[in-house]
Amino acid sequence: MCERRGSRVPGGTAHSGRSAGYVRTPHAVPGHGLGGQGKASTGITPGSMVLCDIDRPLTFAHDDGFLSMSLIMPADAIALRSRAAAEQPQLLSGARGLGHLVRQLVVTLQEERAEFSETTFGIACDQLLDLVCLAAEGGTDSAPADQRADVESSIRSYVSRHATDPELGVNSIVRALCWSPRYVRTVLQSADTTARDLIRRERLHLARSRLAGASWKAYSIAQIAHSCGFGSHASFATAFRREFGTTPGEARRGHGRRLR
Repeated sequence: MCERRGSRVPGGTAHSGRSAGYVRTPHAVPGHGLGGQGKASTGITPGSMVLCDIDRPLTFAHDDGFLSMSLIMPADAIALRSRAAAEQPQLLSGARGLGHLVRQLVVTLQEERAEFSETTFGIACDQLLDLVCLAAEGGTDSAPADQRADVESSIRSYVSRHATDPELGVNSIVRALCWSPRYVRTVLQSADTTARDLIRRERLHLARSRLAGASWKAYSIAQIAHSCGFGSHASFATAFRREFGTTPGEARRGHGRRLR
C-alpha cells in the first residue's frame, strides 16, 4: 500500500498551500484506497467519492492499481452551501442518481478543461459544487426528509424577522442560513411555495396588521406599504386585494369582506 499524509505547516494551511475541501474521485478500475481524517476513516472503492477538508491532517493510502482525480474547492464556498459538507468527511456514492451525475461532471471537467475559458470553467465549478453539497446532505431529487422541516422552519423564521428589508430574497436567506440557493428552493418547493411567495405573504400579513393598528394611524397606506418592504404602492394594493379579497383602504376602515 502507498500512503500519503497531509499535515499542517506554519501559516495554517495544508501541504497543498490552499485552505480547501476536495472531492477525490476514483476511476472505475480495480484499485482500492483508504481515507482517514480525525476519528473517521473509510474505504474508497471504484465509483465512490470522498469529500474532505485538506486544511486538516488526513491520511490517504491505496494499492498500486488505484487511480483517481481530485477537485479542489475553497472551504468557505462549501461552508456557505452546506453545514454537513463542511463539518466532517463525506463518502459519496457515484454509482447512481445525483452522486453519479457529480462523478461524471468531475471527470468531464477534467477532460474538457482546455476547451473552457476561465469564466466558463468557474461557472461550471460553481454549479458542480451545488450538486456536491446537495449530495453531501443526502439529497437525491429532493431535500432530505429528516432535515426538511427544520430547514423550512429556519427559512420561515428568518423571513418573518426580516420581512421589512426591501433587499430580502433568496440570496440574503442563503447567506444568513448557510444553505445553497438550490437547497433552499428545493425545501420550499416541497412545502408548495417559493421564496418570493413566502416573502410577499409575510409582508402582506404584516401590512394588514399595521393597517389595523392604532400606532400606525398617522401613516399613509403608501408609507405602511413601504415600511413593509414593498417598493410600489400600486403593486402592494394589487397583491393585497389578491391575498385578502379587499383593498388596503377598506381593510383600514374595517369595511369590505371579512379578511381570510
